[in-house]
Amino acid sequence: MPQTHEVTNQVPPHVGHDVAADPALTEALAREGADWAAAELHELGVLAGSERAADWGRLANENPPVLRTHDRYGHRVDEVEFHPYWHELMNVAVRHGLHAAPWQEPRPGAHVARAAKFYVWGQVEAGHSCPISMTYAAVPALRATPGLADRFEPLLASRTYDFGLRAPDTKAGLIAGMSMTEKQGGSDVRANTTTAVPAPDGTYRLTGHKWFTSAPMSDLFLTLAQAPGGLSCFLLPRVLPDGTRNSLHLQRLKDKLGNKSNASAEIEYEGAHGWLVGAEGRGVATIIEMVNMTRLDCVLGGASGMRLGLVRAVHHATHRHAFGKALIDQPLMRNVLADLALESEAATAVAMRLAGATDRAVAGDADEALFRRLGLAVTKYWVCKRAPMHAAEALECFGGNGYIEDSGMPRLYREAPLSSIWEGSGNVAALDTLRAMGRAPEAVDAFFTEVERAAGADRHLDTAVAGLRKQLADPAEAEFRARRLTETMALVLQASLLQRYAPPAVADAFCASRLGGDHGGAFGTLPPGVDTQAILDRARTTAL
Repeated sequence: MPQTHEVTNQVPPHVGHDVAADPALTEALAREGADWAAAELHELGVLAGSERAADWGRLANENPPVLRTHDRYGHRVDEVEFHPYWHELMNVAVRHGLHAAPWQEPRPGAHVARAAKFYVWGQVEAGHSCPISMTYAAVPALRATPGLADRFEPLLASRTYDFGLRAPDTKAGLIAGMSMTEKQGGSDVRANTTTAVPAPDGTYRLTGHKWFTSAPMSDLFLTLAQAPGGLSCFLLPRVLPDGTRNSLHLQRLKDKLGNKSNASAEIEYEGAHGWLVGAEGRGVATIIEMVNMTRLDCVLGGASGMRLGLVRAVHHATHRHAFGKALIDQPLMRNVLADLALESEAATAVAMRLAGATDRAVAGDADEALFRRLGLAVTKYWVCKRAPMHAAEALECFGGNGYIEDSGMPRLYREAPLSSIWEGSGNVAALDTLRAMGRAPEAVDAFFTEVERAAGADRHLDTAVAGLRKQLADPAEAEFRARRLTETMALVLQASLLQRYAPPAVADAFCASRLGGDHGGAFGTLPPGVDTQAILDRARTTAL
């Protein structure tokens, strides 16, 4: 057969690199007290950047989980089957302690190290991060009932991934899920109608329907139900201690926009056995620490996705030529890529700062707990809101090639909106900011203490902080203005961190574009005078 054309000007595969070779990440790891984890982080980063791991992520998404409600004889089995590579991804995550390991290994920086590894390994495939995140978040909720925590926490924190439908006490390691949302309520969990009736043996019998249950193949689930004393939190095993199956029936798997490798289901409770966690009527208070932990992982997931989109776009632009030179040498493309880099670094900086606050709050630092409460609320809103726009722009850097599944960019694009919806969409996150300030005014002081550590470093930042104080002094129409207020707080926090820790080229460009009133809204509208070369040199560490 005659050759019809010669293939040229093609971008090589983006494999064979260390995903953890990310200056913003490694610098944050050190300053937040977890430099001791650097060697393991880079080991994980090399695996994350390998062709083998890329195949795991791709095939786990191309072969989504399948629900098996019954066996061949008509008996209910309520099992979810996964591609083998899903289990490879989970095994690596658990072995490296991305789940609940820090709770049983309480050295300074444990939660920071875990956050950095979550950020790195999530760039391989984001879907399996969901059960990993919920297992991490389940522990502080379980500690409301010490007997349950003593029984299950060591297994939740185990570095052994032990998949299978067996009684939890007989397994070498456990995974936890959440089962809270109902059809009539959504984020309004107080509207839940699932009931919990006390049984003579001290357990409860739960009856009701859950509209969205994350990771239904988990061993244990935290759920909310209406007990005689009000809305309460319960822990339900898939398999009871005697080896029989609990009455948790999977109705169907959700057909989601993205997050295809991960199963999400509707579940019917038909007198399911559950243990009370905390006190009756204190369900929301009991579960709130789990929510805060998963919100931290939403931020980490958004930052991780931004980094992935950035390095792919820089890699493509470095190797692709148009109009006589590499795309990355075209002035307008440099503006776009540098702008994407600023957004990514700001997200990474604030995510790791919040991981550090979590580490210190868990250790008993009250000031860090206050800062974390408000800082996490504003950051959950903003970083997760920016992630989809960042993914769309990174995809566009590829031109038509980015719209093709083989590029990997459509998967990132579909995944990006999830973190802005999970654990509360934009309105919920913005209202949570108001709630945090209203219930704990001292958290506002902690927030300003943090951002004013960069006072005098940049005029745009100083002006923004002063303006923010004026906004907070005016309570009129606070709910109507909640999104604008939350956005401003998030930008001020990011800018203050960059001014303290990032190179001047990055910090000054971020403040000028985000706080200086000269940003057009779209990526690629950085003002004149920005040192795009310095910004891109820092961004391209893992992109070559």
